[in-house]
Amino acid sequence: MSIDTAPSSAADLRVPQEVVDLVFRDARTVNTFTDGEVTDEQVRAVWDVVRWGPTAMNSLPLRLLLVRSGEGRERLVDHMNEGNKAKTRRAPLSIVVAADVDFHEHLPRLAPHMAGARENFAGVEDVRARMSRDNAFLQAGYLIVGLRAAGLHVGPMTGFDAPGLDADLLAGSGWRSIMVLNVGSAPEDVEGFAMPASHPRQGRLDFEDVARSL
Repeated sequence: MSIDTAPSSAADLRVPQEVVDLVFRDARTVNTFTDGEVTDEQVRAVWDVVRWGPTAMNSLPLRLLLVRSGEGRERLVDHMNEGNKAKTRRAPLSIVVAADVDFHEHLPRLAPHMAGARENFAGVEDVRARMSRDNAFLQAGYLIVGLRAAGLHVGPMTGFDAPGLDADLLAGSGWRSIMVLNVGSAPEDVEGFAMPASHPRQGRLDFEDVARSL
């Protein structure tokens, strides 16, 4: 199957094809951005949708540090791998995506039907660390799709010094960084930019490559 061809089962999807194209087929990881602002209100609107995606025990451990300011930006750039510094410095918004090891404190509100859940998790930080990381990665996927659905472009990165970033930007919290998302609008004309907005679309595995039936 060509990567540019919609699957034969496309008619079974319950959303318009232009939505599928926007968040999946036509979307690219973006490295260069225009100067257009990304506001808290835009991110809030995305969160109000993606927060409904499922997580284990409705734990919702994803946390977001929104970085825009000159000082905050440079502190973040200092922790990025060399190849990610320029693109991070250029983005109008960088989101440090983190997992909250102390997610259990919210369980009485998020999972009131699970009596004693907060207390049961209190003394097992290693379990909380694994659970928060797994479910924050799950939520990060929802977030990327949500940002694309809002018409924004996203450049996800895991190339950074996570312990250093945590000790600096996330000090004093139970948050542990798992990725950084550069967010904004990609330029239509990349002339004058130091790097391409995105790279050509690469191949994907077919269903037969990834699925087995029992």
